[in-house]
Amino acid sequence: MPALTALAPAKINLFLHVGAVDADGYHPLSSLVAFADVGDRVSVEPADRLSLTVDGPFGGGLGATDDNLILRALRQLGEACGIGELELKVTLDKHLPIAAGLGGGSSDAGAALKLARDVLALDLDDAALETVAGVVGADGPMCLRMRTAWAEGRGDVLTDEPRLPPLPTVLFNPGVPSPTGAVYRAYDAGPVRAADRPAPPQDWSIAAVIDWLSAQRNDLEAPALALTPAIDAALSAVTATDQISLTRMSGSGATVFGLYPSDDAAQSAARALSAAHPTAWVKATQLSVQQR
Repeated sequence: MPALTALAPAKINLFLHVGAVDADGYHPLSSLVAFADVGDRVSVEPADRLSLTVDGPFGGGLGATDDNLILRALRQLGEACGIGELELKVTLDKHLPIAAGLGGGSSDAGAALKLARDVLALDLDDAALETVAGVVGADGPMCLRMRTAWAEGRGDVLTDEPRLPPLPTVLFNPGVPSPTGAVYRAYDAGPVRAADRPAPPQDWSIAAVIDWLSAQRNDLEAPALALTPAIDAALSAVTATDQISLTRMSGSGATVFGLYPSDDAAQSAARALSAAHPTAWVKATQLSVQQR
């Protein structure tokens, strides 16, 4: 059987409201999550043992370590199915920056789980795979779904949101990591907000959604900026582009996103940012309702 390949799309938190840490060390949150049409590529094929090869532009910074989220998820899948170690060769073509607030590792794991199910013809529905995906963390189930959703609880209480229009977007990463754990610790040390879920917009047109999003926030942005000043410069760079409608950091950073009124405006902004910041990672994309 030839290898099967899928996109592991970048995850974007359009807003992220975070509450105080609970007794188990988790933060309640509320977010509207969407997925880009850019990301890593994951390939899976039959083999005589489980293995992972990592390449691509950002592959050198990751490596195929035993605690890679893909391997963690596939080992959990083997246990859940009662078949032990899966005999699969996995190749990760890493195109997303690492520690970038884009859910890359969780998205890679989600894509690998779906591909493994197909390659091995496993009798598991998406709900069962979501349970398996939880082994990689709170982002696991949402990244396995790969579709726009409200995320609540620890990020694992998901409600699909099919009304979100395709949003013309530019992703900008300044080339520095923003480790999630450190950002959350900095957040806990300062003023803590609430994981409130706002009422949805009355109008789901692009302009109205962007206007509604501008009234929301990313509670991790301030602590991330304090730890990584390059994020502030990234926000300023995107905010300075023509026709920009909204600029915000995604997740725990360091990637920021800009929303635009049209795909042409986003493409033009990406070209300008790439020319002005040749060492940054810049992608024009569209946040879509559903990926694979």
